[in-house]
Amino acid sequence: MSLTTDDVKKIAHLARLGIDESDIESYARDLSGMLDLMTQMSELNTDGVIPMAHPMDQVQRLRPDIVTEQDNREQFQAIAPQVEAGLYLVPKVIE
Repeated sequence: MSLTTDDVKKIAHLARLGIDESDIESYARDLSGMLDLMTQMSELNTDGVIPMAHPMDQVQRLRPDIVTEQDNREQFQAIAPQVEAGLYLVPKVIE
């Protein structure tokens, strides 16, 4: 797909981007190349390809899910102005 200079100007206007007139031709060439690549990629057969969350096959190191701090809720709620059923009550600010 080949974009014209008018297409690039319209895209820039919709995206609220300011582009110098001297750069419009190169933008049209670059954007056309990207669209051609997307067209080629959409024609590929991806049957049997498992979707990936990340292109690198890596595993995130996670810490053990164990409690490391004491439950201080009773102490914190003892100094709160209003508490009900373990929840902090606050004034209504939005009608």
